[in-house]
Amino acid sequence: MKYLLYLAKWYSVPIVEPLVEHFRTTGRDYRFYVSAKIRREFPQQWDSNLILTDLTAAKAYRPDFVLAPGNFVDFRIPGVKVQLFHGLGVEKPVHYAIRHFFDVFLTSGPYVTGRFRQLQQRWRYFDVIETGWVKLDRILSFPATGLREKYGIPATAKVILYAPTFSSNMQSASDLLPYLKTAMRDGEYWLLKFHEFMPRELIDSFRVLPPDRARIIHNEDITPYLHLADLMISDTSSVVYEFLALNKPVITYRTIDLKNKAYDITDPTLLQTAVVGCLPYPASLRQGRDLAIATVNPYLDCRTAQRITTALEQLDPSHYPKPGKPLNLIRKLQVIFHHNFKKGYLR
Repeated sequence: MKYLLYLAKWYSVPIVEPLVEHFRTTGRDYRFYVSAKIRREFPQQWDSNLILTDLTAAKAYRPDFVLAPGNFVDFRIPGVKVQLFHGLGVEKPVHYAIRHFFDVFLTSGPYVTGRFRQLQQRWRYFDVIETGWVKLDRILSFPATGLREKYGIPATAKVILYAPTFSSNMQSASDLLPYLKTAMRDGEYWLLKFHEFMPRELIDSFRVLPPDRARIIHNEDITPYLHLADLMISDTSSVVYEFLALNKPVITYRTIDLKNKAYDITDPTLLQTAVVGCLPYPASLRQGRDLAIATVNPYLDCRTAQRITTALEQLDPSHYPKPGKPLNLIRKLQVIFHHNFKKGYLR
């Protein structure tokens, strides 16, 4: 079997890293088809000779499977189109949007699988396979020793990680900013990690926070900071589940679903009280976390990459696309437009 990793945004890189390592160590045939930005910042540990530099090369490679963490994939590339998902944003309706590019959806756990099975009853042309979300392989196996020294975090400080979503109608940043400074206490160090799609002016407004107590993170990979932090504050962001996988407490602001997974507040003035109450990680939060993980992504064994290849290699690529897959002309035209007029940008 031949695998093509279709990487449009930089956040796709840490998501597929476990798959790349699995492909490499098991001798599987794989290639990369990436945006110009990823090509410029291609991970040093990956073989850049495996990059297919244009659509002609990708088509000539004739992959059996095209694996994409994003929402779009170029339909002109042959092979079964496989959705890996770019996060665990299970509370957001967009997580369940069917854009008619993908033949197979690899779901993270029963909560997501159930929703996609319902959608499958309507559309019938795609398959749903529960494997777990592959990025968690990387998060759970990440080397966490010496991170405080590496990133200059005080040795005894409690680390609070604030990581909001960028979705304008769900983000907490605007509401919580006025209360962050007063919520900060002695003995704490706050890290602020914003999504790459967050408006720049909103990020800049956080620079008023005291630099001896807070730092804006510019590293695009949040994984080391998940390990550094003792507590996370977020909202509906999928990064909440990445942090919960490490069995640590979370405060959410006006979350939408599975509210017992974290300590949810709807009043920003309660932020400091919530931090004080959650840092000890009370048993009630642990129980809610366990239930959420069991339903959203119970696969914490660092073997999701293996499950993915095992599942895909039981499929016959010649059976795809299945009858009933829509023509999807408007989105296909969007893909062609970006390819022809936004050189180096993958839709």
